[in-house]
Amino acid sequence: MIFWHVGATVAFIRYAFRDDAMDLRFLALGAILPDLIDTPIGIVSWSSFGAVRLASHGIVFATVVMVAVLIFTRRGPVRKRWMLLATGVLLHLLLDAMWNLPETLWWPFLGSAFSSTGFQTYGEYLGELLTNPVMWAGEVVGMIYLVALAKRADLRDPAARRTLWRTGVVSARIDRG
Repeated sequence: MIFWHVGATVAFIRYAFRDDAMDLRFLALGAILPDLIDTPIGIVSWSSFGAVRLASHGIVFATVVMVAVLIFTRRGPVRKRWMLLATGVLLHLLLDAMWNLPETLWWPFLGSAFSSTGFQTYGEYLGELLTNPVMWAGEVVGMIYLVALAKRADLRDPAARRTLWRTGVVSARIDRG
């Protein structure tokens, strides 16, 4: 669920912090990082775990990322940028409703096993995922927000796209009202 995670995370954080100059690259990476790590491992090791939400979908991973940012960066723009990555990871857990998978969310404190999907094969799980209307609704909502943001930021303009890729900043101002 790429568009759901990126779109909802960017929308929430932009409006919560009202920072026009935040680096959306780090925020977007944090928003999908748990899936980038766990999904390939879960697919390859389906017979062992029966899930694709593994350790990086837990509080321990999110805490390690946050603490690493605090330890390895100094106050200022570098820490601000990396803190967006950590914030994106935390929001990923919220947007995945990880409270419904307590063995994974609190791993390893509730045992060594991750919450299972209940499907025997990854193919069965993927089939359910691809036909799930809630999943598609989230993707549509995320995509609508990202398209609207791109339009407001005039990302059709090559200079605006270069600025986004180089700095992570879009020209769409946040209403302060």
